[in-house]
Amino acid sequence: MQQLSFPAYSFRLKSSENKRYIFDVIRKKFLVLTPEEWVRQHILQWLLTEKGYPLSLINVEKEIKVGNTRKRYDIVIFNKDGTLLLIVECKAPAVKITQETFDQIARYNLQLQADYLMVSNGLSHYYCQVDTVAERYDFLRSLPDYERQVK
Repeated sequence: MQQLSFPAYSFRLKSSENKRYIFDVIRKKFLVLTPEEWVRQHILQWLLTEKGYPLSLINVEKEIKVGNTRKRYDIVIFNKDGTLLLIVECKAPAVKITQETFDQIARYNLQLQADYLMVSNGLSHYYCQVDTVAERYDFLRSLPDYERQVK
């Protein structure tokens, strides 16, 4: 798989029936290793090891209703009080991050109401804090560490 702009992490990989699989520590199962899954697993490791977000507060690929359609978010992280802290949208490295990508995560956030958003294709990462009062997104250099966000 392609080298991403994250630290090197050790993953559990396996091959079966000409397919490669990667172990997801959140869902506790092996998943087909697609380019997007490669990015998602790097982001999960980065959030856990570099940013200190607790594994128990992370949710991966769950269905939500946005308007009249059903969508799946990639990663969400909750505060200890159950409110939503962060939504992460993962794209494959070959997918360019565009305004459409930000529109997608903004639509999800209308439903979910997270404090922070992250969009990444594994090579480029964008972070923003949601300012609900001013109804805008403030872009950040990185996500704050979990300890700074505890509610």
